[in-house]
Amino acid sequence: MWFMRQAGRSLPEYREIRSGIGMLESCFDPALVCEITMQPVRRHQVDGAILFSDIVVPLKAAGIDLDIVAGRGPVVAEPVRTAADVAALPRLEGDEVGAIARAVDLLLDELGGTPLIGFAGAPFTLASYLVEGGPSRGHERTKALMYSDPQTWHRLAGALADVTITFLKTQLDAGVDAIQLFDSWAGALSLADYREYVLPHSERVFAEIEGAGVPRIHFGVGTAELLGAMGEAGADVVGVDWRTPLDVAQRRVGDGKALQGNLDPAVLFASPDVVEAHARRICAEADAAVASGAAGHIFNLGHGVPPDTDPQVLTDLVQLVHSL
Repeated sequence: MWFMRQAGRSLPEYREIRSGIGMLESCFDPALVCEITMQPVRRHQVDGAILFSDIVVPLKAAGIDLDIVAGRGPVVAEPVRTAADVAALPRLEGDEVGAIARAVDLLLDELGGTPLIGFAGAPFTLASYLVEGGPSRGHERTKALMYSDPQTWHRLAGALADVTITFLKTQLDAGVDAIQLFDSWAGALSLADYREYVLPHSERVFAEIEGAGVPRIHFGVGTAELLGAMGEAGADVVGVDWRTPLDVAQRRVGDGKALQGNLDPAVLFASPDVVEAHARRICAEADAAVASGAAGHIFNLGHGVPPDTDPQVLTDLVQLVHSL
């Protein structure tokens, strides 16, 4: 088991070491990335480390003018909304994310037998940030571009697939043990739209890294209706948020895929007996999913660790699940 956002604001040691240092600046500092990635491994004894980074790091490295604003998220100075904007997008070269490769190298020395998970943002989610200019609830501009100018949309998604592939290959070449592709906002789409506008580009990402021979995880939020299609994209593991029981998710994803998830992060704020009851339920659902054809189960949250989570709750949860 491991936790999405396990390296971050829920840890006092993270807040201390990042005091006065911007998020993106932190992501390009190999020594800092190494230390932050290690913090939850030391504290919680999780079974996997996830590289401390952000999904917009490769966009920043390529030269796109953006920043991560506290309390809001990534903000793009000049949104991408026309064919000319797409044509002007810079490509990402591997040496532009060399700092991330150096961070992986440092981590491999520190982690011992604990696997390191690399990650990247999927083309749709990256495109949403670029088109909207920042986080969005409805993704209206993004959908409008898809519907009104499919050719430009596919050029944009294809260019971002190239960025994602380069970023993931940099991490894989450096030695990460697994990767996770985050399509955080794919749940905003209907199944038909996902299949037409998103799936081909995610498929290409997974196909390009298949030769690395490491486990590939695919995750999105609010994707209950998309789980079957996401399982077709090429990942070995499909992440499930808290809205769909794991045994139900298995029927949607199909046999031969492992599942990851899916404790509701809000449960972490409940009493210990409630946390334990939910953890046991998820393990039971996972057992049922495996009995029905799932290849395995990685215990995780259904999304990221909330910033004001008590770290001891996470430590205790790891111990509980390991005992089960």
